[in-house]
Amino acid sequence: MTQFILSAFSDEAGAPLATQIAALHRNRIARTELRGVNGKNVSSLSDEEARETARILSGEGIALSAMGSPYGKYDIDQPFAPHLDAFKRGLELCGLLGAKRMRMFSFFYPKGSDPDAWKDEVFDRIDEMLSLAKQAGVRLAHENEKGIYGDTDDRCRAIKDAFGDKLDVVFDPANFVQCGVDTLRALRLLGQDVAYAHIKDALASDGSVVPAGKGDGHVDALLRALDGRGGEFMLTLEPHLTVFDGLAGLQDEKLRHAYHYPTAEAAFDAAVAALKELLSGMGFGEKEEGTWIR
Repeated sequence: MTQFILSAFSDEAGAPLATQIAALHRNRIARTELRGVNGKNVSSLSDEEARETARILSGEGIALSAMGSPYGKYDIDQPFAPHLDAFKRGLELCGLLGAKRMRMFSFFYPKGSDPDAWKDEVFDRIDEMLSLAKQAGVRLAHENEKGIYGDTDDRCRAIKDAFGDKLDVVFDPANFVQCGVDTLRALRLLGQDVAYAHIKDALASDGSVVPAGKGDGHVDALLRALDGRGGEFMLTLEPHLTVFDGLAGLQDEKLRHAYHYPTAEAAFDAAVAALKELLSGMGFGEKEEGTWIR
C-alpha cells in the first residue's frame, strides 16, 4: 500500500519565504519543491541567500523535496555552454540548500520543426548534465513541460529508455493534457518509472488549469494506479490556479483560468484542498503532517 507524501511549489502561495512557510504550515505540508524565494528564482540565489533559506526552512521543520530549477527550459538551437555553466551553479546551490533532487527539462525545440530532428542533441546535453549531477550527488528528474522535446509520453519514454536509472521521471497530468496526451495512456507507458508527480489538472477543451479532479487529467485514476505500487510516493502540488509572481516566465502560452481566487494564498489552499478531497475519497487519511495512508 502506498503512502503519499505531500510537497508543493510553495512560491505559488506568495513570493516572500515567510508567506510560503505559513501556507505550508496552514495546509499541513512539510516539504517544498523550492522554485522561488522572496521574488527571486532559486537559480539566482547567492551563497548567503541559499544558506539562509536552508536555515530558515530547517528551523520551520520543512524539507526540500527537490530544487524546482529552470534548467533545460532553453532553446536547443542555442549554444549550450552558457546554459551548462548556469546548470553547474544550480548544482552548487543544491549543495548549499541541501537538495538531493533537481527538476529539469529537455529543451525547447523550434516551433514548426520535427522534435525528433533534435533528439541526438537533446540526449547529448542531458547526458552531460547527468554526469555533472552524479558528481555533485544530485538526482535529476525530467518533467514533461509543454514545448520541450519530452512533452509527450512517447518521447518521455524514449528519454527514460536512453538513460535508465540515471534519470527520474516527473509526471505532470496538466502538461500532458495541454499537449493532447491521454494521461492514463501516459501512465501505462511510463508505469513504474514515474518517480513522483506534479499535481495539477487541466481541461482538454482549452488548456485551462483547474483544481485536481476537476479537469481531464484523470488525477483520481492516477492516484488509484499509484496506490497499487506500495512504498512512499511524492505528490507535489503545483496549482497554477491564478497568476502568481514569475508565471509569465514559466510558460509561453496564455493561461485561461476556469476557477478564480481572490489571492494567491486562497488559490494555493484550494489546490491543496482538492487533492486532499481526492485522497479522502479513496479512503486515505493523514497519518502525520504531509503523509497520507490508508
